[in-house]
Amino acid sequence: MLTTSTWDDFAALVEANNGVWGGCWCMGFHPEGVGTGKHTVGGNRDAKRRHVERGTVRQVLVYEGDDCLGWCQFGHPVELPNIKNLRKYTDGLDELPDWRIGCVFTGSKHREKGVAATAVEAVMREIVRSGGGTVEAYPEQTTDRPPQRGAYLHTGPEELFTRFGFERVRKIAKWRWVMRAEVAPDAG
Repeated sequence: MLTTSTWDDFAALVEANNGVWGGCWCMGFHPEGVGTGKHTVGGNRDAKRRHVERGTVRQVLVYEGDDCLGWCQFGHPVELPNIKNLRKYTDGLDELPDWRIGCVFTGSKHREKGVAATAVEAVMREIVRSGGGTVEAYPEQTTDRPPQRGAYLHTGPEELFTRFGFERVRKIAKWRWVMRAEVAPDAG
């Protein structure tokens, strides 16, 4: 998990990857969000650090030895209120989920090695331990889609979530879906 004791590992991965998507520091889903003009890379870093210090971030980190390779962010909708295509999402909303999965990130040197799947699997275990419920993700469709030059899938590809039992609920953009899974609480 991303905590004050793992901050340096997280920060090293972010810095080695150009601040992640141009300096987001995985702040896009948080209430402060990110955006041109009003946020700086340093401001995003500081805001993320404050979330970590307050304990208002839920983010599973994936390691190989001492090296942080990637992560998956999750939380309740109030913790992660900002999603892309919010107007379209809200138009078709019946009820909020119990949990949201936000960013899924793998460092550039570790892609195509199962890091994202490991991160999502760990998040699903954390959700089970935290009482389960309806979990939502907002991945991008990659099948039946033209090749994307320079594209990034900050919310993950659809097939990643399908592996964990997520199903399409509705489309919120040309290639983006709301997907949901029901997760039972820990029986033990």
